[in-house]
Amino acid sequence: MALDALAPARSEARLAPVAPRHAAAFCFALLTTACALASFVFACATPFAAFAVIAAAMLPLRSALPAVLGAWLVNQGIGFGVLHYPDDASTLAWGAVIGAAALSATIAARGVLQALRASQAPLALAAAMLGAYAAYELVLFAATPVLGGAASFTLPIVARLGLTSAAWLVGLVAVCEIVRLLTPLASRRTAA
Repeated sequence: MALDALAPARSEARLAPVAPRHAAAFCFALLTTACALASFVFACATPFAAFAVIAAAMLPLRSALPAVLGAWLVNQGIGFGVLHYPDDASTLAWGAVIGAAALSATIAARGVLQALRASQAPLALAAAMLGAYAAYELVLFAATPVLGGAASFTLPIVARLGLTSAAWLVGLVAVCEIVRLLTPLASRRTAA
């Protein structure tokens, strides 16, 4: 399946807090800022599934993937540069797996949003969150035979991290809606 086949038309964007021509920059800024905050607070439990849903709801897939990749790079930069993650092979490999999981979550979220394009936005975003989180966790779990860490995939841990991601999604959607309300409709149309 080609990535462009999953790309929505601008009119299909579930979140449109700014004019379409500013959407990619806004999304990148929102996700990298949120990722920086999450990286300091949660370190290894950054809510990439929530970031994936936001990017997929706001941008075509070929723009959403670099936005999520940028957030992942911020996370890794903070982890290794500020939080002093060990720079051993296992930690570097887990970092790469987390990046792959975040990109997989973005593709899954876009697919769910595309499939539910006729549904109400809250339902579509919730379903996209479930799909993105499942994809994210599956990619991480798939790496455990090689990298270890399968003991971290207990129901209480996975559920807690899923709820954390869902809470981040609600917060990020709220930020998008606040920006949309503060940006007059006329200026969004003119800027488009």
